[in-house]
Amino acid sequence: MFALFRLSAIGFVVLTVIYICLSLYSRSVRRGKLEAEWEEENMTGDRDLWIDQGLQDYDGSLRRKLILGVYIVPVTLVITLIYFMNFH
Repeated sequence: MFALFRLSAIGFVVLTVIYICLSLYSRSVRRGKLEAEWEEENMTGDRDLWIDQGLQDYDGSLRRKLILGVYIVPVTLVITLIYFMNFH
């Protein structure tokens, strides 16, 4: 039982680090795309406000929520593997 707890704790920490890194990377890529779009279309006005609005829209997007798959997919695979190793 202690081994399962240790696996869960270490797995949660590793997945959290991966989630944070992936989330920050994805957000920086989106920021870069918004900056490129601003330059490409020669927009006028407050550039920082426009980029912040675009990032707020990104925060509510499906892509942002799909990053949570970092937790769901590995946990599901480990549970499935444990089930089949022990009960089949």
